[in-house]
Amino acid sequence: MKRLLLSVLAMAAMSVVYSQNTFNATVLDADLQESLIGVNIFFEILEKGSVTDLNGEVRMENLPDGTFEIKVSYVGYQQKELDITLPQNEPLTILLESGSEELEAVTVTTTRSSRLIQDLPTRLEAITAEELGEKAFMNSTNISMLLRESTGIQMQQTSANSANQSIRIQGLDGRYTQLLKDGFPIFGGFSGGLSIMQIPPLDLKQVEIIKGSASTLYGGGAIAGLVNLISRTPEEEPNLELMFSQTQALGSTLNAFYAQECGKAGFTLYTVGNLQQVYDVNDDSFSELPEVRNIAVNPTFFYNFNESSNLRVNINGSFENRLGGDIVAIEDKPNSEHPFTEENQSARLSSQVTYQKRFSDQANLSIRNSINYFDRKIKIPDFLFEGQQIASFSEATYTIAKEKTDWVFGANILTDNFEEKPFNENPVRDYSNTTFGVFGQNVWPFTERAALETGLRVDYNTDYDAFVLPRINLLLNINNHWTARIGGGLGYKLPTIFSEEAEIRTFQRILPITVQGTKAETSLGGNLDINYKTILFEELGFAINNLLFYTQLYDPLILTQNGNNEFLFENADGNANSKGLETNVKFSFLNFKFYLQYAFIDARLDYNGINRQKPITPKQNAGGILMYESEKWRLGYEVYFTGGQTLSDLTVVEDYWTMGFLAARQLGRFNMFVNFENFTDTRLSNYQDTVIPPLTDPTFPEIWSPTDGFIFTAGIKWTILGELDED
Repeated sequence: MKRLLLSVLAMAAMSVVYSQNTFNATVLDADLQESLIGVNIFFEILEKGSVTDLNGEVRMENLPDGTFEIKVSYVGYQQKELDITLPQNEPLTILLESGSEELEAVTVTTTRSSRLIQDLPTRLEAITAEELGEKAFMNSTNISMLLRESTGIQMQQTSANSANQSIRIQGLDGRYTQLLKDGFPIFGGFSGGLSIMQIPPLDLKQVEIIKGSASTLYGGGAIAGLVNLISRTPEEEPNLELMFSQTQALGSTLNAFYAQECGKAGFTLYTVGNLQQVYDVNDDSFSELPEVRNIAVNPTFFYNFNESSNLRVNINGSFENRLGGDIVAIEDKPNSEHPFTEENQSARLSSQVTYQKRFSDQANLSIRNSINYFDRKIKIPDFLFEGQQIASFSEATYTIAKEKTDWVFGANILTDNFEEKPFNENPVRDYSNTTFGVFGQNVWPFTERAALETGLRVDYNTDYDAFVLPRINLLLNINNHWTARIGGGLGYKLPTIFSEEAEIRTFQRILPITVQGTKAETSLGGNLDINYKTILFEELGFAINNLLFYTQLYDPLILTQNGNNEFLFENADGNANSKGLETNVKFSFLNFKFYLQYAFIDARLDYNGINRQKPITPKQNAGGILMYESEKWRLGYEVYFTGGQTLSDLTVVEDYWTMGFLAARQLGRFNMFVNFENFTDTRLSNYQDTVIPPLTDPTFPEIWSPTDGFIFTAGIKWTILGELDED
């Protein structure tokens, strides 16, 4: 009996030992046949997993007999599920196809290259349709919120009465950022006034942002960077959307978008109407939000002559009246005790025409033209500023896209004419100039893991002579986790009175700029971008991006005051520079996404005997966003920190926090949403008076925090025709 028991125990022990198997596999990129490091292999039933080593190999021991499903996942690749049987006869080779969320196939147009965003040596941020939809729920009137929540970008309010805002990238004034619509520079010079407040987000397919000097791509004005707004285009199925939103701050907005493709032709029509009643949040009898009446209409026509040539014609029209100031003067009419109002009347009309001809799969010709008209009138007591700008942009580019290299050659002409209507004895600030440019760009992937981008532009301006603008960027795909980009270039900006300083003063007592008395501002900028991505704990995606940047601005144009209490622009006797760090972190798990962002910006003025941080430029910005997205729900919580600001008189102001919450629910073809923006009610009037007496002739302090406080928005989006939003 003892012998029998011992035999049974021995056989059981041998069976246990025999069933403890070893799993061996090698994971390769399906296209490159290269080993992948850090790939997750997970036996779901056994709850056991491991990752591949430096050779792309994985070894797991002590596994039982049987057939099991394994999940193979890696950032940038499609997840794979396989059935394997243990014991193995031989090691397994697993091939992964690229195409996960982190390396989504986002095609960009701003760099003039046909490559995907992850293959570009230029660092470019793309805000895609899904995020644009969420931001439209938060603010469907304009794109200020969309841009403000990007790391390193500040929206600086320039008027307490009109609520106008200017974009600042990495601490540099708004005049150093070039705003484009489908690659056309239609928001420059005088027409830059109120531009941020007059661009709605609903007809946008994508927003592409390049930070740092980009003048080689599109000419002067892109010292700090550029923002390219890409419009939606028609698809096979017709699309019709209506969206209405209402705020507790007495603002109503109605958006409508229609797109239809009919054989060779296509058509889109976008229109928006905004009605804002005057809003006084702190009961000081002065407006925080002005009375606004705005309507915009943007039709676009597409026609494909054949498979190799097409035409696109777009018209943009925007008409607006903004009235802010003393509540009594606005709601009734100005009188001796309540005389102060600031009224902005504007009309914006522009056309864009693009013709493209493809000669082969590799060669393409593009001819483009835009004509822009902008009229604006600013009225305050005893002063009127009125002017019209007519500008044009014409360009021809020839692109050669081969497997091993991309070439772009082009030439352009830009005209800019401004005429001011005389008022009293004030000198008019008219100007007229023309800029001719030629440029070339090459992208050369000299190895499978490295690509070099070089570019050169030469511009000649009829007033300020020639500018030579080289640019270089290098992309290094170090391995499947690490990517680095390094690059830089030169830039320039022609002198103009249309700046934040002049806008704040409603262009009063500002003398004309003379060509003989000023020089163009020039710059040298560079950045280093490092990315890391991986999978943590089987299903937790993790990615981090760090950007180091530096821009040196030479001969900065500053506003000074003379003995007659007049203001004039002149070149400073030193430099200004901006340097710092941006960090973005992303976690993704199932339906949850968590973003962290931080920006340190040291923007210094080093001229005319001063060396200090630029006023109203936060040294530190930080934020966090938690999003939950399912088939029916979108929930989002945001928190942002702003700190390290000083005023022009060197006063240090308080740091502050803002928070927001969004909830959206899909019900068939209806999407209902509510947004609690700045629900902590952080606003300037909580820290100081926002109007300085006497109220019959008031002045307004520098604006360093939100002025409107908490804004609650509720609305509904109705997709009448077309595909529904998908997460």
